[in-house]
Amino acid sequence: MQDLGAFFPGFRSTLVVRDVAAGRTVRFDPARAATRMSPCSSFKIPSALIGLETGVIADANFVLPWDGVRRSREEWNHDQDLRSAMKHSVVWYYQELARRVGPERMHKWVSTFHYGNEDVSGGIDRFWLGSTLLISPDEQVDFLARLHAGSLSLSPRSVATVKEILLQEAPGPGIAYRGKTGSCEDAGAKQPHGWWVGSVEKEGSLFLFAARIQGPGASGPACRPMAEKALAALGVLPAR
Repeated sequence: MQDLGAFFPGFRSTLVVRDVAAGRTVRFDPARAATRMSPCSSFKIPSALIGLETGVIADANFVLPWDGVRRSREEWNHDQDLRSAMKHSVVWYYQELARRVGPERMHKWVSTFHYGNEDVSGGIDRFWLGSTLLISPDEQVDFLARLHAGSLSLSPRSVATVKEILLQEAPGPGIAYRGKTGSCEDAGAKQPHGWWVGSVEKEGSLFLFAARIQGPGASGPACRPMAEKALAALGVLPAR
């Protein structure tokens, strides 16, 4: 296998890619692939599922009003629905969602999902943000595999809604490309890191992936284009 590290210059990196139909998983740096870190905003995937399944959120158009606090990202400073909050990674929306779900139900679902270390003790609106909840790239892919297999004890409607709001611009005809960033710049000075996790469906095949970079300047938006080049090199995405 080629050195995928070349696609992540300047960062400590790992990438896990699973070809579900072939039953084959590629790991760049297996030790890091097995190392747990905070999911940060990549947790919005299970969070949205939990919100829908508990009835806290009715559907993708469910609106939460902006609290009037101006934040550094202008797109966060207005009312949001589930779709826009996923697209723009609006932290305050998912914090309010988590408060409405509550600690007991949140713990139940995170445990049901077998999501990382399942530790939601770090505060109902903080546990996934550089706090107690930790997950490895291997576990991210395992979670996505259960999501796509329909084995998370969720309604088909909840699964379909979240898969729809994760869709990215199609990189080619007949390709369904889904993904979510996670930016952990403030998750401890020694380990800022960024995620790009998701799936690619094409020609009857399903590929699941989780990429993570670590080091100064690491973020989800920094991780994504690097991961996409590596996925293209592996033939999962078309070359651009």
